[in-house]
Amino acid sequence: MQFFADHKRVGATLVALAMSLSGVSASAEAVIKGAGASFPSRIYERWTQRFMELNPGTSASYTPTGSGDGVKQIKARSVQMGGTDNPLTPAQLAEHKLVQIPLLVGGLVPVINVPGIKSNRLVLSGAVLAQMAMGEITRWDDERITALNPGVSLPSMPIVRVVRQEASGSTEIWTRYLGESSPAFAKAIPMSQKPSWPGNTVAAKGNDGMVSALQGNTGAMAYVSYDRVIKDKLVAVRLLNNQGTAVEASEAGFRAAIVASDVYRKGDDTASLLNMPRHDAWPLTATSYMLLDARPKDVKQAELAARFVYWCFMHGDELTKGTGFAPLPDRVQARLAGRLLQIQGPSGEMPKFQ
Repeated sequence: MQFFADHKRVGATLVALAMSLSGVSASAEAVIKGAGASFPSRIYERWTQRFMELNPGTSASYTPTGSGDGVKQIKARSVQMGGTDNPLTPAQLAEHKLVQIPLLVGGLVPVINVPGIKSNRLVLSGAVLAQMAMGEITRWDDERITALNPGVSLPSMPIVRVVRQEASGSTEIWTRYLGESSPAFAKAIPMSQKPSWPGNTVAAKGNDGMVSALQGNTGAMAYVSYDRVIKDKLVAVRLLNNQGTAVEASEAGFRAAIVASDVYRKGDDTASLLNMPRHDAWPLTATSYMLLDARPKDVKQAELAARFVYWCFMHGDELTKGTGFAPLPDRVQARLAGRLLQIQGPSGEMPKFQ
């Protein structure tokens, strides 16, 4: 697993670029604005704060508005960085003149608010979760849940489904996972950032809104990023993974999913990390991305955004350690310089970030 920690091996080009980032030359007018995916937002907030401390005169911010809005805003060039949990295709990137940068890996976690049930006590399968999400399993003592949890006393209490209000990359990951686990779910609720959920649900905005709705509704079930589970001390569910092992969400489980995927084997940063065939892999693991303008009118502004993204790659692990996210393999990181060099101004000039 050393490839996750040793950034000195990503190549001489990246090391040379990093040396330029000890201090970014910026005026009081220097502003970097980002918006989008709420899945990694607390990490991005940490990164922007640290970046501003190291670079006085630079204002860096990231607003968690959801992946759908992040893509919309970067397409409109109303922000310099658009966060998304679902990668755009090469055709979409070309059409909208964008560069896509993978930044980190995390996990979605089913969380519950059921009296008497402690964290990681309840076990669920993807198929049973799908039936719960569709509204076919409506009570916590349903026999399909109790069959997976012998010896666990579950109350005869309605299940309150908490879902995202806005177009969400987390929801797209959630519906893709449930669809892969259940053909019936895939037919009834196609993968979407904002699906039409049958029956009554509680809608909440962003991961933090999901946490509040979960805590405010006894009997609730929601899906949030793992860092929220840690910080907000939520009751997490264990999941049966591809190998039939009941696993807890963890950074180690995310790394195991990466190792079993084409992200690690082939360096394909858009490859799925869901349901990877490894006994210790967390089945709801996903990569989060940042979108940048590939044809900026303001090259100086593009330089600042590119420098920030590169700094995140070189220093983000120091700030991410122990927060519930995992870094990307070296072979994916080593492609960063080439991605940033795709950015060109009106006359073909490239951002000077080295």
